[in-house]
Amino acid sequence: MTSPDKPRLNRDHVLSLLSDMIRVRKFEDKCAEMYTQQKIRGFLHLYDGEEAIAAGIIPLLDDEDRVVATYREHGHALLRGLPMSEIMAEMYGKVEGCSRGRGGSMHLFNARRNFFGGNAIVGGGLPLAGGLALRDRMMGEINVTACFFGEGAVAEGEFHETMNLAALWDLPVLFVCENNGYAMGSALARTEAETDISKKAASYGVASVVVDGMDVVAVEAAARKAIATIRDTGKPVFLECRTYRFRAHSMFDAQLYRPKDEIADWRKRGPIVQFQTWLLDNKLIHPEDVTRIEADADAEIAQSVAFAEAGSLEPLDTLDHHVLGPQPEMPEPTAPSGETVQMTYREAVKQAIRDAMIRDDRVFLMGEDVGAYGGCYAVSKGLMEEFGEDRIRDTPLSESGFTGAGIGAAAAGMRPIVELMTVNFSLLALDQIMNTAATIRHMSGGQFGVPLVIRMATGAGKQLAAQHSHSLEGWYAHIPGLKVLTPATVEDARGMLWTALQDPDPVLIFENVMLYNREEAIDTNAGPVDITRAAIRREGDDLTLITYGGSLFKTLEAAEALAADGISAEVIDLRSLRPLDDQTIMASLARTRRAVIVDEGWRTGSLAAEISARIMEQTFWTLDAPVGRVCAAEVPIPYPKHLEDAAIPQVAGIVAMAKSVMGRV
Repeated sequence: MTSPDKPRLNRDHVLSLLSDMIRVRKFEDKCAEMYTQQKIRGFLHLYDGEEAIAAGIIPLLDDEDRVVATYREHGHALLRGLPMSEIMAEMYGKVEGCSRGRGGSMHLFNARRNFFGGNAIVGGGLPLAGGLALRDRMMGEINVTACFFGEGAVAEGEFHETMNLAALWDLPVLFVCENNGYAMGSALARTEAETDISKKAASYGVASVVVDGMDVVAVEAAARKAIATIRDTGKPVFLECRTYRFRAHSMFDAQLYRPKDEIADWRKRGPIVQFQTWLLDNKLIHPEDVTRIEADADAEIAQSVAFAEAGSLEPLDTLDHHVLGPQPEMPEPTAPSGETVQMTYREAVKQAIRDAMIRDDRVFLMGEDVGAYGGCYAVSKGLMEEFGEDRIRDTPLSESGFTGAGIGAAAAGMRPIVELMTVNFSLLALDQIMNTAATIRHMSGGQFGVPLVIRMATGAGKQLAAQHSHSLEGWYAHIPGLKVLTPATVEDARGMLWTALQDPDPVLIFENVMLYNREEAIDTNAGPVDITRAAIRREGDDLTLITYGGSLFKTLEAAEALAADGISAEVIDLRSLRPLDDQTIMASLARTRRAVIVDEGWRTGSLAAEISARIMEQTFWTLDAPVGRVCAAEVPIPYPKHLEDAAIPQVAGIVAMAKSVMGRV
């Protein structure tokens, strides 16, 4: 609960502080014991020596405040109010665990307590915390998001990107660096040119405080002041707690990188022994108080172990649960008005964004140059003037930071549209997309989802050379927990976005750069579209051409050329790469018995290879010929126009492959 700036060291309060630290210490001692018995597996990172930080900070938070922790988060979880029995069951991998056994030691979650989990990616929780706070900033609510991380995280780009965003946007985050001096196994002086970590945050204009992390009273005093400042100003505060972990980085660690006498010296000034001795010496508590606290902790721990050992393992038939959330009903086609207008693909995307912003106040767009500049491809031109800088939000060039912020905002109930300028740049945000957006529902046992849309330009053809021109959407289609869309038509560019925003899971939309200027007629009553089904764009009897995105119109042109030679080709526009609509593909092949897949991705390990494999698995005995593939050449996309054209699928190549499959070479 929120309290005045200064701790009140009355008997009840000091007993509470001491009890919290002893409870955490004893719980972890038991976890270490259970680990040696192989009842807890995987990585186990213990908080031994750092208890004063969680004990001095987390009880000060309100219920509406949020906590983002690290992989060393057992103490944070206990002090946030997660039941010890559920935490222990999670360590055992039991379904009764706080994350249904899906997260384990490093991934404790609890939606009821606004505990957004431990994060096993160093620094990975920082952008998430920024996004949670961004939600509060945009909704005008001054809650506090407390984000805990170790000093090793300050070397990560996500630390610097989040500090900049927090200062730039006045995000109400309490950043808590638990500086234990070693990251994993390298002393701070070996890895950082500047070892005063508080200076790093201060350089971004974030108010920074250094405190003795072994002194629970000092930590609490600093935290009270920091939290009060955040509630008063809405601005972030950075709290560096200088501490020490007595145990190894994890239970796998032999700890050969630091001398035993160093550990022994730190133990003499550990947070529990230091505080307990001071309390006893000053007659604020009595020895029997300590005895009672320890006995209570032991009893609770024994009960939690019994609960965990009596728990159940999740049945194998639930293996695929909590990958995606409850699937929404797809929209029914809107009745055509009979009137059409000419519209470019670019304008269709813009109108889709505009429509979503009008329909839902939670929707906002953010990305590099989406506001004042109007977007690299002019998609968002004019939207900032209409909706303001808060909802059309220009970001720094920090893909991981602002993508992670979008993930956090979505997890907190917003509906962000994140624009990544090109698919190549998206690789800078791949950590956040794959390790957070795609996994948080699974790791939390279904407690948290990320209803986020990420848009990006993809594909070659504009002579932008090798770092702006690739088609990597097939890579993202490899990742469970994501949905991947590739609108090719103006109608899909206009209609997919709203449907995607209704989805409980992260949806990636890939817009081929060669389509932005394409103009088509669209019904004035066109609305949201189904994003789960492929579409037959041309019917045929002799073979099936399967493609998506920027290659659709080349494939349709190839089908016209084939028709002139007496070959009737059916053209399937996949529209969705994850999930793939096997039903439409296989139904077409049941008629045509031949297939060619056109994919702008590289041939090796391509989406085309995946589709070909599915065809082999499901329709092999009905095929009349091997599946053909037309893919990008195995080279980085070249700059010269003639080489670029040769590197990606073209009409002539599609026609040649189709004729080969037909035996008409």
